[in-house]
Amino acid sequence: MTEELNTGLLLFLPYRAMEARVFEELAAAGFEDITPSQARVFQRIASTGSRLGDLARQAGITKQSAGFLVDQLERLGYVYRAPDPDDGRARLIRIAERGHRGVEASRAVVARVEAEWEAHLGARRMAQLRRILADLREITDPWR
Repeated sequence: MTEELNTGLLLFLPYRAMEARVFEELAAAGFEDITPSQARVFQRIASTGSRLGDLARQAGITKQSAGFLVDQLERLGYVYRAPDPDDGRARLIRIAERGHRGVEASRAVVARVEAEWEAHLGARRMAQLRRILADLREITDPWR
């Protein structure tokens, strides 16, 4: 008898498959230097910029770890630090041009993966899956 996988794992497996594809195709497109740890911080940067403490909280890591990862991302040209217009003492982490190019490349990969999933599930079931996951987000995403 095969043990059924729990729902969390069933959600995690497709996510990891998509993530692996994104990193594989990003590397092929010249973005081979970004790591999953860096990406988990990078993907939380707001379009108007984010403070380091906010990124750390959202990524579930210490401010020191977030600072280390942001330093790496800055050296690689994915982000830059800018003054916070609301607080002259604070700095915002913003996405640099190279970071924007990486975001566009990753969006294209995600679209291809989702198209493959839709081809497998069918349009109706894929739409249903997205609605169900959006409903779950209401009770699982503290930053929505």
